[in-house]
Amino acid sequence: MNAESASNRQASAIRGSPGEVFGAFLKLGCTAFGGPVAHLGYFRDEFVLKRRWIDEAGYGDLLALCQFLPGPASSQLGFVLGVLRGGGLPGGLAAWAGFTLPSALVLFAFAAGSAALGGPLAAGLLHGLKLVAVAVVAHALWGMARALTPDRQRAAIALFAVAISVFVAGAPSQILAIAVGALAGLRLCRGAPAAVGETLGFPVSRRAAVTALTIFVLLLVLPPIAASIAGAHGIALFDGFYRSGAMVFGGGHVVLPLLQAETVAKGWVESETFLAGYALAQAIPGPLFTFAAYLGAAMTLPPSGAVGAAIALVAIFLPGLLLVYGSLPFWDSLRTKAAAQAAMRGANAAVVGILGAALYSPVWTSAVLTPRDFLVALAGFLLLAVWKAPSWLVVVILAATGAGFALVP
Repeated sequence: MNAESASNRQASAIRGSPGEVFGAFLKLGCTAFGGPVAHLGYFRDEFVLKRRWIDEAGYGDLLALCQFLPGPASSQLGFVLGVLRGGGLPGGLAAWAGFTLPSALVLFAFAAGSAALGGPLAAGLLHGLKLVAVAVVAHALWGMARALTPDRQRAAIALFAVAISVFVAGAPSQILAIAVGALAGLRLCRGAPAAVGETLGFPVSRRAAVTALTIFVLLLVLPPIAASIAGAHGIALFDGFYRSGAMVFGGGHVVLPLLQAETVAKGWVESETFLAGYALAQAIPGPLFTFAAYLGAAMTLPPSGAVGAAIALVAIFLPGLLLVYGSLPFWDSLRTKAAAQAAMRGANAAVVGILGAALYSPVWTSAVLTPRDFLVALAGFLLLAVWKAPSWLVVVILAATGAGFALVP
């Protein structure tokens, strides 16, 4: 494809309106079941094959960018597609809102109504949801380990990340593990850089990109200082979810240990409430990160409810969106750097270890209490891994099983 045809391709890609973008992504927000990997397939079918907003080569380039950066890859990809089609930031925000709001509203409603649940039936239902979390995290870990630790070097990085997660308490363990993994990757994971396609043109100026990256850094630094000075839980809530969103490498499920350290470990959310909401998030369409809306609404300290949900939801998505927006003008040169590719290989290996540690604690230790629990969790894992059952069906089956056990001990 010559330069003129590539230019024409991008020109056609940015024609549209934020309203059109919102409608297209709202449809997907209501129907895109299956988690982040499935979302990428939905996007390709909808925007490459059906609507023809972008061609295969352009879609592959955007996907490579979103997988390279920390953050929720499917939501970042949708945001960038919105930027292209909607002509800039308004289109990106329209795509994010359309894809995110349906599942966020469902999870908020569940959090608001969960306080009314009581009795042995409800307890059994919640325990079944906790067993779903075991099956889902084990399945995610299995897939990520096969993809991200295919050799001895990266397997060793993952094992070291497990050790860091076990022996260093709290959120700093994840940050340290990823940093060590990236440094180890620079030394151990060098190889040929990934193949790259044609240059993509984005309706984003370098000034706007630098502004976005500056805001990203400032929001990492200033909120914890402000929270310690003012003692305001709302600022601390934003800070915890923002830092969690900024540190997610390798897949949406990695947000689980980060959010657990920021909420359950601090006493903001009960462990049972946390795992029940995480399991429910597997059963609904849209991005997994909308779990944040559930946690924000379920906070034991104010702000909670609708205000807490809004703060948590915006905070967890914001760093990934700022990073991808700020990287757009620089991506074509960044993706060819061998050092950047090697560091990311090491960081991705480290997140496999982080998720492995989280599978043991808190997911396994708080859910698998009897041999019967182990059998149910194993059945859920096999349904996902061997029979390829949709995640929503596994949630329904295991939750119903937990409720049944409560009625017939």
